[in-house]
Amino acid sequence: MSSFTISGNLVDIHKQNIYPAEITVENGKITSINESPHSPLTTHHYLLPGFIDSHVHIESSMLVPSEFARLAVVHGTVATVSDPHEIANVCGMKGVEFMIENGKTVPFKFNFGAPSCVPATTFETAGAALDATDVEELLQRDEIKYLSEMMNFPGVLFKDAEVMKKIAAAHRLNKPVDGHAPGLRGEEAKKYIEAGIYTDHECFTREEALDKLQYGMKIIIREGSAAKNFEALIDLLNDYPDMIMFCSDDKHPDSLVLGHINQLCARAVAKGIDVFKILQAACINPVLHYKLDVGLLREGDPADFILVRDLEKFQVAKTFINGKLVAENGVSGIETTKSGVINNFSCNKKDINGFEIKWQGEKEIQIIEALDGQLITNKLSFAPKTENGNIVSDTERDILKIVVVNRYNEAPVAKSFITNFGLKRGAIASSVAHDSHNIIAVGVDDESICTAVNLLVEHKGGVSCVNDDTELVVPLPVAGLMSNEDGYKIAEQYSLIDKAAKEAGSTLASPFMTLSFMALLVIPHLKLSDMGLFDGDRFEFVQ
Repeated sequence: MSSFTISGNLVDIHKQNIYPAEITVENGKITSINESPHSPLTTHHYLLPGFIDSHVHIESSMLVPSEFARLAVVHGTVATVSDPHEIANVCGMKGVEFMIENGKTVPFKFNFGAPSCVPATTFETAGAALDATDVEELLQRDEIKYLSEMMNFPGVLFKDAEVMKKIAAAHRLNKPVDGHAPGLRGEEAKKYIEAGIYTDHECFTREEALDKLQYGMKIIIREGSAAKNFEALIDLLNDYPDMIMFCSDDKHPDSLVLGHINQLCARAVAKGIDVFKILQAACINPVLHYKLDVGLLREGDPADFILVRDLEKFQVAKTFINGKLVAENGVSGIETTKSGVINNFSCNKKDINGFEIKWQGEKEIQIIEALDGQLITNKLSFAPKTENGNIVSDTERDILKIVVVNRYNEAPVAKSFITNFGLKRGAIASSVAHDSHNIIAVGVDDESICTAVNLLVEHKGGVSCVNDDTELVVPLPVAGLMSNEDGYKIAEQYSLIDKAAKEAGSTLASPFMTLSFMALLVIPHLKLSDMGLFDGDRFEFVQ
């Protein structure tokens, strides 16, 4: 490998100092850092460690890992802590293997976890299952750095045997365990943490995060395409700089084109938070917590660092990974290489009659209230609108039909109603539907919903929008979750279909991302799986 030197204002996060320096890199390592005492600080060219996304599902970008990396390095991201939970729910161990191997094709530091909850619950149909033996097999691999988010927090609290085996395997192999416990407080939070689970990215209030911090849990501040907790939690960084990290969790391609962890750093600076605390969360804490092989801008470290123009907007001029220049001035140095395809999709096109909901004389029906920027939902009750003996969507009150179609087997369609999507015409559908990734759709009438669903059946996965005479689809042939095409092209296609959903009336900031979480049963309060309407508080189906 080549040797080179680079000069700039070195940001020493460890010693909280900034000084002019020259860095020498040889064979992918930093061999020397020499202060330049006679060189003044300039107003540009700051050298700092690369950014790390501390919890992300690569699949939610709709891009295979190699294409995700191609887009992310432009924003100074050098590594991710990546949970391949989504593809594991579709394709099992083969899916995890696909992510690892595809990630190896590019100069980027993916750090994958062993999915802990596949399937996430027994109240939905998934494409695969990983038991404790499978999880331990994954954890024994060098490429697997941690046990991914333990969403089954009731299983932890009640010491479910299979859950405890997975946690014990991670502890035995000295690998950290990620948490997922939305709303858990007090003694229950303490008990969950005492099981050896030391991170959570699901806090949606400051009070909840403080509760968990006092028991020793590290809080990962999430700002993705759907769930946005930055504003609620960022002030915690002032008092807990060694206990905070940043993540996106789920980030759609159009959003990734615009920015990544660098955006959170800029927003934190704008709030007056000390820049060293911000960079500790963005660059240092993930490496230390997850024991990552990522350089921290020290002599002897891998040459993983970035050159930014300032410490306010964090506009990235250059990104280096293992001493290789992988991005410069907004242009990625990683080339597109089309991957193979892996999938699990076994359902036929649906008939419109399968989407009808017969009226049984109900005076009120329970409906889901979607919340913009949140994964949680509310439970509401409304009098149903009926036509010809069926309960139908009511656009005037913004009460729309929502359906989930089993993509792995032929089965009856699960149907309910939802509010806050705002559609006035047509329907949208997606085979990205956490966590089991059956087909989910929302629409104003059965014909539109049926058409949107059948577009996805035809392509064996993707996102679709039906509006008047327009039928759009972005195919996602890799597990029905990801494209293996050029990431910038997919981002453009996604922007167009997102625009079409909004032109059909959706008032949500990210309609498809919000839709994808309406089947996520482990997040309260009311969701819909392919088996029926589910109460996330009681953890049972609504009768």
